[in-house]
Amino acid sequence: MAVLSDKWIRKMVSEHKMISPFEDKQIRQNKISYGLSSFGYDARVSNEFKIFTNVNSEIVDPKNFKASNFVTKNVSECIIPPNSFVLASTVEYFKIPKDVLVVCLGKSTYARCGIIVNVTPLEPGWEGHVTLEFSNTTPLPAKVYANEGVAQFIFLKGNETPETTYSDRNGKYMGQTGVTLPKI
Repeated sequence: MAVLSDKWIRKMVSEHKMISPFEDKQIRQNKISYGLSSFGYDARVSNEFKIFTNVNSEIVDPKNFKASNFVTKNVSECIIPPNSFVLASTVEYFKIPKDVLVVCLGKSTYARCGIIVNVTPLEPGWEGHVTLEFSNTTPLPAKVYANEGVAQFIFLKGNETPETTYSDRNGKYMGQTGVTLPKI
């Protein structure tokens, strides 16, 4: 597997609209950076946040997840409660080629503040807004900024196209927009 460069990413955006909207270079301007980097793309978080709450004292069950476990806010800055988490989505919509796997790593600016970004790999043929999970590992409230960089997506080219892609099997998260809760 080869890690794909800024030249390849730029070409795929131009020819196949792989990332939309797309920033052709790193944007800083007193923000946490986002946009194209040498071997990846730093995506932004949208302004819709689903903040986990235990006000209903429910069990967190991935097979029977209740939307009432979250409070939804549309804000420019989201406060994550101590030892809790928030769901959000990328500003960018991704269309992953059938011979590429994408992994995501949180930005060091947030990691150094105890905020961990978790995303499962973007599989070949998947498309949509990426649902992001932010865990606040600290005993203090932590802040995440909407429309700023949160995670780097790294594109890996497979040795061949897989027999079955995510789109071929009609994956349950195909084409998701906004924050998407767990599904069975």
